[in-house]
Amino acid sequence: MAERSRIITSNQPGPHQDLSRRVARALAHPLRKPLAEHTRAAFAEAEAWRAERAGAPLILDAGCGVGLSTRRLAETHPEAAVIGVDRSADRLSRDHGTLPENARLVRADLVDFWRLALAAGWRPWRHYLLYPNPYPKAAHLKMRWQGHPVFPAILALGGRLELRSNWRLYVEEFALAVEQATGVAAPVEPHDPGGDFLTHFERKYHLSGQPLWRLVVELPHRPELLPLS
Repeated sequence: MAERSRIITSNQPGPHQDLSRRVARALAHPLRKPLAEHTRAAFAEAEAWRAERAGAPLILDAGCGVGLSTRRLAETHPEAAVIGVDRSADRLSRDHGTLPENARLVRADLVDFWRLALAAGWRPWRHYLLYPNPYPKAAHLKMRWQGHPVFPAILALGGRLELRSNWRLYVEEFALAVEQATGVAAPVEPHDPGGDFLTHFERKYHLSGQPLWRLVVELPHRPELLPLS
């Protein structure tokens, strides 16, 4: 039986008219929100784990959900240290098989985790944003990563950044924001997983016939985009 999933609908006909202003504001006024202590502690443990694997390329799976993508990335790249981060203890606690030795799941607030990673000098080899919550209402732009004050930190980490979504407009907005912030063009292209699904959402969307979209961009490491006070 074919999978069924709801197609995203929005009251936005195109990229949000306020996107450019929000990106400019995030660049001009770095986020100063106090860092949560639980994320500081989680980051310290992740940093210690990463230090034990010094020299291994780092893959950051941001918003990893149940961690299936983290497992699969670790299996595909056994030479890498793969860290999956999600804020939900419930999602991370679900049993999806043994975690490879080169993978680590971390419960943390991504907004704080990204800022701590930048301050610690992390330089991901690959950085994944797989099917983030689209927040499709126009009023919710500030909740999408491209409209969030932490956006410069995401880019400043550098490396090969890959975003996937079943909502083309999300990826188009993200591409516009990347180019505005860095001057680097980030083409939006169709994505066909070909049966090699990284997440449950990717599988569900693909098997229900929804088109999938992705953006892949190589970014320089630029910590000056978001200094941490």
